[in-house]
Amino acid sequence: MLQFFLDADRTLFEDSFRFAQHQVRELIHKYPDLYPMYTQNGRWKHEGPAWTNWCDGFLPGMMWIFERRAQQDNGGPSVWREQAIHYTKPLEARKKDTDCQDLGFLFLSTYHRWLKLSKEAALNDVLIEAGRTMAGRFQEKGQYLRSFISADSLFIDIMMNVGIVFYAARETGDRKLRDIAIRHCLTTRRYLVRGDGSTAQEGIFDVSSGEFLRESTQQGYRADSCWSRGLAWAMYGFTVAYEYTRDPRFLMTAEACAGYYIVQTQADGIPPWDFNAPANNRQLLDTSAAAIAAAALIRLRAATPDRIRSHFYWSSATLIVRTLCEKYMGRKDKKWEGILRGGVYHIHKELGVDESVMWGEYFFVEALEEILRQI
Repeated sequence: MLQFFLDADRTLFEDSFRFAQHQVRELIHKYPDLYPMYTQNGRWKHEGPAWTNWCDGFLPGMMWIFERRAQQDNGGPSVWREQAIHYTKPLEARKKDTDCQDLGFLFLSTYHRWLKLSKEAALNDVLIEAGRTMAGRFQEKGQYLRSFISADSLFIDIMMNVGIVFYAARETGDRKLRDIAIRHCLTTRRYLVRGDGSTAQEGIFDVSSGEFLRESTQQGYRADSCWSRGLAWAMYGFTVAYEYTRDPRFLMTAEACAGYYIVQTQADGIPPWDFNAPANNRQLLDTSAAAIAAAALIRLRAATPDRIRSHFYWSSATLIVRTLCEKYMGRKDKKWEGILRGGVYHIHKELGVDESVMWGEYFFVEALEEILRQI
């Protein structure tokens, strides 16, 4: 009986992975050289505002995932390699982008995946420089990597980008870089992760003294609520921090955030856009938060030494991915250009609400491919 369910899941996941590849092929054929962020009415090409420019790594990142899968199956490069390189190379100049808080999103999804497949030293140089640029955002007074909003602002989102600093530190042996990354994680842990494992999106500091002043938010329901995508960023980011440092505090934090997510999310694994939104607003779900959480739980499964919790995280991740495959794929609407429906970008600015969003696409594909590698 167990084998029956494993075979059914494998078929579902393989079909979904093929559909994801189909949608990406259609996207790059229909809109060549476009780096989209979110759909409008299911369409990638539109004139909607971006707010920030942080998503360009996700489309080529998916191509690198497809390439890795193809190499595993066929033993050599596939048609995805050429496209992945084509969409990755234009990002190189942003290794010096001092205005961007999201260099991890840009480079870990692209150049890091490219490097793991090709072992070309020049790619490593790009990653190291991006890590050093990211470290330049560090505020000594306050001990955090500042957000793009202002010097007094710390985002939970930056836990997804501190990994590029850890990477540069490891590759160069630069203890200062490693110290910056660790101190940022400890500050985020102290001020943005609450005792119950929930998270604030933003912390505001006094730039002259470094004193923490208050919680805040840009995209959550309110300052003291728990924006689900931010919680998923924390689950993933603290797991990565633990992978680089083996500091048990970071594993403890990742597990606390995972526990909150699992307990507070409905039975099928798909969370509301904000866990504290009022009842009439809480019905809006965010599949992108679910996709990130699934990818985080898969990494957390490998990180935790507890076999029972490890199995629990794996079961929770596969449940989320199964739900996404069964209920939220864009395949039922032939005109829908994305992979996953039901994502949320910025509810207050009315951007990408109940749409496909590129980070949701990327982390869904990441989680899906990791599961297929392990079942």
